[in-house]
Order: sequence, then structure tokens, then C-alpha cells
Amino acid sequence: MLVRVEHVMGMAVSLDLADPLPVPELERLADEVFAWLRLVDTTFSTYKPDSEISRLGRGELRREDCSPMVGEVLDRCTSLWDETRGYFDIMVGGRLDPSGYVKGWAVQRACDRLQLLGSSHHCLNAGGDVFVRGAAPGRSAWRVGVRHPWEALSLAWVLEVTDMAVATSGTYERGLHVYDPFTGEPAAALRSVTVVGPELGTADAYATAALAMGEAGIDWLAQLPGHECAVVTEDGRAMRSDGLPVVADGVVADS
Repeated sequence: MLVRVEHVMGMAVSLDLADPLPVPELERLADEVFAWLRLVDTTFSTYKPDSEISRLGRGELRREDCSPMVGEVLDRCTSLWDETRGYFDIMVGGRLDPSGYVKGWAVQRACDRLQLLGSSHHCLNAGGDVFVRGAAPGRSAWRVGVRHPWEALSLAWVLEVTDMAVATSGTYERGLHVYDPFTGEPAAALRSVTVVGPELGTADAYATAALAMGEAGIDWLAQLPGHECAVVTEDGRAMRSDGLPVVADGVVADS
């Protein structure tokens, strides 16, 4: 078992490798994961003026001159715009910003690469967006906590998942940072949206889109095939889909 935490992409990222491999091999796998995440940050960070995405947004770089992964991300964001009826919009405010997809996509790619390199049991957590494969030591799955949207040291739900993504978008840490692209107003009706699904980039984008929709996002989430969800509204109501893999409820009461 190896656990490593590094600060990358502007957040603490934690990696748990639970494979019965020699420590030097686990260290090598961890090195690969964090090297990849640093490359993603260098390419996509909107806070780095010399990143490809910043230069592309300013018109200093043509899309065809960008790295292939930039085109891949932008194409998927276009598809997500369609899937979310325009609520997942990387041009809200007139500035190119695909970060609502990039973080989850980067974590998913890292975990897919780990599997190819021989890791069948791992958990990668980037600021609360998580992908797990296999199981934690001594268990049949991994347990993932969903943070309480008002109490930072408490959990709303504990999920038990394997080979699955858990993404949460909320207003409790960064304030009203997600906007309704149709009104231009910050989305304030929902406090927290968690989406569980097979792929983290998509789950992350769906959570962001639902947050932008406000209360209409609750019904929209319920219609998503292959995904489960949990939502807490700004006025304190909590609800979750029947198939959410909950093993423990926290101090948020379900309704």
C-alpha cells in the first residue's frame, strides 16, 4: 500500500495504491500519475498565462497548433454542451474555460493509465472528485465520503463504490462560482450536487451543469442513464436517487 499527496492543479491531490506490488513499483506508478497531472496543469490552467488554453483563449494560438489533448477536451466539451442543453458551457462570461471538465478527465485518464500499467486497486482524489478501481485493503470496495455542505468536518453521505467515479460540485467552498449561461446570474438554488457514474470527466460536468440549472437540475439528473446522484438545496433539503450506493447517512437528512 502506498499513499501520496501532492499539490497540483491548485489543489491537494491524493493517490492510494493498494496493489500488492513492490514499493519501488508503486513509487514509479505514483510518479507517472503526478507527472501527468502536472502536464495537464501546464496545458490547461487558466491561471497560467502561457498555458495552451490561455493562449488559445486570447487568440494567440490556433486550435490546430495545440496539443492533441486540447482538441480532445474541446470536442468532448462541445458534446457535453449538447447533452446538458447548454448548461455546461465553457464560454460562460466570454472566456474559454474548460476546467469544469478537465479535472475529472485528467484524473480518469490517470486511472486508466494505472490500469494499463498493472494497478487494479487504486483511488485518486482531486479536490473531492474521485475515481476508484478495485477495492481498499481488506474490503470489497472503496468508501468515499461526500462532504457536508455546511459543516466542513462532517459528511453528508458515505458511498461504497468500485470501478466508479464520484464528482461533487457545490457552492460551499468557492462561493457562487457557477453561472446560469442563459441568465448570466450565479447559480444559487443548489448547495451541493454529487454525481456517481462510470467516467469522472462526464460525472464532473454533469454535476456542474445541474448546479447551473438550479432546482430544474434535480429532475434532469433523475433522467440520466447509468448515473446516480445526491443533491442538497440551499434551503437545506437533501435528496438522492434510489440507486446511490450509500452505506451511511451523515447529518444531512434525506427527503
